[in-house]
Amino acid sequence: IATWCVPCLVSLDTLQELCRKEKLTCKSIGITKRNLNNYEVEYLCDYKVVKDMEYYLVKWKGWPDSTNTWEPLQNLKCPLLLQQFSNDKHNYLSQVKKGKAITPKNNNKTLKPAIAEYIVKKAKQRIALQRWQDELNRRKNHKGMIFVENTVDLEGPPSDFYYINEYKPAPGISLVNEATFGCSCTDCFFQKCCPAEAGVLLAYNKNQQIKIPPGTPIYECNSRCQCGPDCPNRIVQKGTQYSLCIFRTSNGRGWGVKTLVKIKRMSFVMEYVGEVITSEEAERRGQFYDNKGITYLFDLDYESDEFTVDAARYGNVSHFVNHSCDPNLQVFNVFIDNLDTRLPRIALFSTRTINAGEELTFDYQMKGSGDISSDSIDHSPAKKRVRTVCKCGAVTCRGYLN
Repeated sequence: IATWCVPCLVSLDTLQELCRKEKLTCKSIGITKRNLNNYEVEYLCDYKVVKDMEYYLVKWKGWPDSTNTWEPLQNLKCPLLLQQFSNDKHNYLSQVKKGKAITPKNNNKTLKPAIAEYIVKKAKQRIALQRWQDELNRRKNHKGMIFVENTVDLEGPPSDFYYINEYKPAPGISLVNEATFGCSCTDCFFQKCCPAEAGVLLAYNKNQQIKIPPGTPIYECNSRCQCGPDCPNRIVQKGTQYSLCIFRTSNGRGWGVKTLVKIKRMSFVMEYVGEVITSEEAERRGQFYDNKGITYLFDLDYESDEFTVDAARYGNVSHFVNHSCDPNLQVFNVFIDNLDTRLPRIALFSTRTINAGEELTFDYQMKGSGDISSDSIDHSPAKKRVRTVCKCGAVTCRGYLN
């Protein structure tokens, strides 16, 4: 049970601690007769030196805090945890620039309570982020792995975010509109295929890079097509191929997303998914979001303006992608099985080569290509009552997100 998804329920750790405290076994949460009395170091809480011997206060995995014990360094076989403890202490001292170890009159050396408290918070945060990372990778349906990193502050996983892989329709909205036609090509790259039937060009070249200009729709082969999964016209539907990292930014923009591998220019990176709502509902939510200084509404206005995607609570990695007035991602409308032009899928493609470690961004007003695209994050007059300051830092920064 994940506390960041269902905060009202008891966490797995708490259940394990209760079982061990009451000497109960429960296979469903991993407590058996064999490991009921096992002791494994979960993290280190504090440090002291007594008579020239170093001790660490140990939090035992699956045991309540009341069972924490001081253990001599020579008995600890957890080099990674020891290194993390040292790094966290150093980071805290670097931040406050005044923290120093205290040497009491009895010549025992201990840490200041504030330092120990910070180290425990970092340890708990690290565990929570690892669990969130594991949860994201269990839920994703694409090849690329998702990593989570926060070396900036004590922020943990978002408390009200649910990972999804495709649009989630709000009550009263139907996304069921299966394609009625499928190609019978033996080679979709050379033969008359789904894009030709829709009156547009094939979107990709032989290197699986997009070759059409922004604003042009992408029609991929669908479930009725006879071509296989290796068809050159099945790119977006394969999902993200790159390993990405959700990371805490150091410039006050909250979470961001960076790539862990090099991405070639004009390559598909990810889809933008969320809850599909009506434009009227988007107007109502937009005012609330603007007052909080956040933007998650994305108008599906390829041909009409009936629906909007809201990625505030439901979304994928794209939920964490920040805005930039000079972005490296561009939006395209995509049609696969659902050919309803009111409900295109939203795909993000790289506008240039993106190196490993570089943050991914797209323009919330869709001006990344130099033109105002028909695709846009919702910035209607009702949502401009509160202007959100842009923190992208680009030379071409416009100053505001709306």
